[in-house]
This record gives sequence, structure tokens and C-alpha cells, in this order.
Amino acid sequence: MLQTINLTMRYATKKLFENVNIKLDKNKRYGLIGANGAGKSTFLKILSSQNEASSGEVIIEQGLRLGVLGQDQYAYEELSLKDAVLIGNKRLYEASKEKENLYANGDLSDDRVNERLGELEIICAEEDPMYECEVVIEKILEDLGFPSSTHNEAMKTLTGGDKFKILLAQVLFPKPDILLLDEPTNNLDLHSIAWLEENLKRHEGTMVVISHDRHFLNAVCTNILDMDFHTVREFSGNYDDWYIASTLISKQQEAERNKKLKEKEELESFIARFSANASKAKQATSRQKQLEKLNIESLAVSSRRDPSIVFKPKRAIGNEALECEGISKSYGDHKVLQNVSLKILPGDKIAIIGGNGVGKSTLCKILMEELKPDSGMVKWGATTERGYFPQNVSEEIKGKETLYEWLRGFDKKMDSSEIRTSLGRMLFSGEEQEKSIDALSGGEKHRMVLSKIMLEGGNFLILDEPTNHLDLESIIALGEALYKFSGCVICVSHDRELIDAYANRIIELIPSDDGAKIIDFKGSYEEYLASRK
Repeated sequence: MLQTINLTMRYATKKLFENVNIKLDKNKRYGLIGANGAGKSTFLKILSSQNEASSGEVIIEQGLRLGVLGQDQYAYEELSLKDAVLIGNKRLYEASKEKENLYANGDLSDDRVNERLGELEIICAEEDPMYECEVVIEKILEDLGFPSSTHNEAMKTLTGGDKFKILLAQVLFPKPDILLLDEPTNNLDLHSIAWLEENLKRHEGTMVVISHDRHFLNAVCTNILDMDFHTVREFSGNYDDWYIASTLISKQQEAERNKKLKEKEELESFIARFSANASKAKQATSRQKQLEKLNIESLAVSSRRDPSIVFKPKRAIGNEALECEGISKSYGDHKVLQNVSLKILPGDKIAIIGGNGVGKSTLCKILMEELKPDSGMVKWGATTERGYFPQNVSEEIKGKETLYEWLRGFDKKMDSSEIRTSLGRMLFSGEEQEKSIDALSGGEKHRMVLSKIMLEGGNFLILDEPTNHLDLESIIALGEALYKFSGCVICVSHDRELIDAYANRIIELIPSDDGAKIIDFKGSYEEYLASRK
């Protein structure tokens, strides 16, 4: 259905990929994975003709419909929710709107108007032969959490996360033959992610999806496209299948590389010792030829690097960790939280879940005493030392300081080697530590905040959406670090794998007209889901 021939993308100072030859088949769902900066989004944009490759070509079978997830959440502000989904099929949308206009304002006694209405009717029948588009759109919107009473409201009334849901509905509605999705689970709550998984599993064409959500890739993908070593390799199976296969290949390549490096060292040593010796000159020449045949460059080093996240509290928590009682918070007339009471005990590792806008971040800010509740109280244990990961990291980390100077600013007495080590653990090594904070990407800023939290040595961590912008390797490392952490954790996340990795208590915020109420469940996320069923 879709094929690339010698596809290459280079910039002046960087090569992303070279001579990529892949063929993507019908009824296969491909997960495109790779390190941050490897070129995944660029590759997807080239497939959809949004970007032009340096060389090579993309061939799409004639007559196939291409669907690309939009990234501009503000492109349809004046459209209703229903129309913003309908415009996913532009031909049907334009024909429907013109037909509506002619019936409302046209001269129906004019033969030309009636002739045009006939043409538009044919277009609508071709695009929607069962005349079910309205019902389909209503069902999609309701499944994504938009009640029927809101379907005629304007897009501009929605929050950013809800706008993204509409873009998702927009690309899925026409059922394109080839579906290209870049981070479709971003900004989605767990309910919406589950809905998306089920919809994509029923997709009958070809699909390529970029995601840092391991659970999502395992649930949806039949194949994995691994972008590494400046190329794309295809693996059968889901993410876990790829991980097993690639780990085995990596170990084999590492052993081969080490063997060749040792052989190279021995040959160079022999040549250096005997090249000036007439009696050994022939042997030295022979070794030189062997050395030239050794192709060590062909055993390239992977662009993937696993961070080493370790949270070590400087002191243990006493008998009391955190208690809040009767917390309520409103913004104007909108009640967000109503009479929320919680008692967090030493050893509790909590995942806070719930739909977008239900008040999860508000609760975190109140617990961190960044935001005052309208009523209620927050009481921290005397021995608690907090580490905080705010949701709006990219907005908070600004300045011309180097990475080292930024971390140093939080504790002037901290040992320099500790700071350097912490940065190294989060993949900032050597010259990278002298980069300016302003020059960092979103994912790099998230890793910087994790470096700061590691250095602080807190025994109670509050993390609000820490996985945004992190790659799969970093998310897995974070899950392991939270699991091994001896203190308390409260973490807001929509990442199933992360929640499964560490949580022993689930708190779900349920929206209501009087403000969010809570379900407090002691156990893992899997146990919580089983109890809800």
C-alpha cells in the first residue's frame, strides 16, 4: 500500500536516516519507535508529503485515502464539534454545507440550482452511501466524553486536551486506507486511550503510529519499525516482541564489535612493533591488509541511551506522611474539588487518575501548597522532604544558565561531582552539560527536572504528568526508579505501564456538578480495573 525507495534525510550538520527501503502492507499496524531526535516525526511527515526528503521517493498505491493526525488544535475554532469531525472528509463536508446552503437560500425553481443539488447528492452518496455520517460522528464524540448537548458548540469553547480529542475523531471518522498518527495518546485520559486502542485494532488499512506509551504499542501494533543506526528496521510483533528480539541482536553485535576491536588492537600493535623490522616486514604488510579489511564502522553504535534514574531519600519518613481534610476548590462558578480528604501513609505509592480537567493538577498544587484551597487543610508530616515535578515544566525552566549552573543554583553547597553525576545519569555528558537551559527540547527539560529531584533527595515525591516528552527508555527507567524508591509517591499519569510499574494505591477523581469526588483503592491498577468491572 505504501513503499519507500532509498529514502534519505540529511541536514547540514546531521544525518537522520539514509536509503530506507520499506514496504507497508494492508491490515498491518506499525509502531514507529526510536530515540528522541532520531527523526520519527520527520519520517512521518515525509510519508504524508508534508516534508520533502533529501533524496529517495515515497510511493502510495493509487486511489488510496491518506489520513494524518492534525497537530494544530486551534485550526477549527469557529466550527462546531460535529463539523470539526465531519471536515475530516473534506469532500463530504463541502458538499453537505453547499447543499444545506442551497436548500436554505437557493432558488429551487432554478434548473441550475436543482442540477447542482443533484450533483451534490451524488457526492454525498459516494462519500456516505449509508447516510450514517451524522450518527457515526455523534457516537464517536460521545465515546470520547462529549455529551450530545455539546455537539453543536464551537471548538473555541474547549480546552487544549479536548481540542486534541476532536482532531483524533476527525482523522478516524473517514476510515482512511493509510493512517499516520504522531503521538495520538498525548493529552488523552485513560478512558480515551482505551477507546482509541479498540478503534485502531479494528482499522482495516495500513497504520503507522509514533507513541511513547508502551502499553498502547503492545495493545495496537502488529509490527514495529525501529528507527536506529540511521535506518529503519522492521520487526514482527508488538513492542515487547521487538524488545526481546532487538536486545538479542544488540548483544550479538556488541560481542562482534568487541571481538573486532580486540583484533584491531592486536594488529595495530604488531604493525607498530615490526613494520621497521626487515625480517618481519612481510608479516607486518599482511597484518596491515587484514586491518584494512576489518569493517568496524559497519557495527554502528545504537542512538538509544538508557538513563539511570535513582531516587535516594536523605532521610526516612516517620509515622506521619501527609493528611488533607475537606479540600474544596472552585474557579469562578466552576467547582473543581469538593470536600476531598486523604491520608497518605509511609510506603504509599499512589497513582492519581481521572479525565482531563477533573482537577488532578489542582490537587497536586494544593498539596504542594502552591495553591490555596477555598476550604480545608493540608498537613505534612514533620519528617517529610518533598520533590515536585510540575505539569508545566517547559514554562518553568527558562534562562541562559548552563545545565550545571541551573542545578547549582538550588544548592550552592552541593558537591560539583554530584551535580555532574546526576546530569550524566540523565544522559547529559561532557559538553552537553554546558548547554544553555533555553536550548533544551521539551524532553530534555523533563530530564533536567528529574536530575534536580534526584539531587534533592526528598522522601515524598509529587509528580504531575512526568512522562510527557519522555522517550520509552526514560519512561521505563522512571517506573523502575519509583518502584525501588523507599519513600512516598503521588503521581498523575495516563501511562498504563508506568502506573503498573510502581503504584500500590489508586485514587481516581470522578467529575460531578458539585466538584470532583474520589475513589480511593488500595491495590495495583490491574486490581482496581478488576474491582470496577
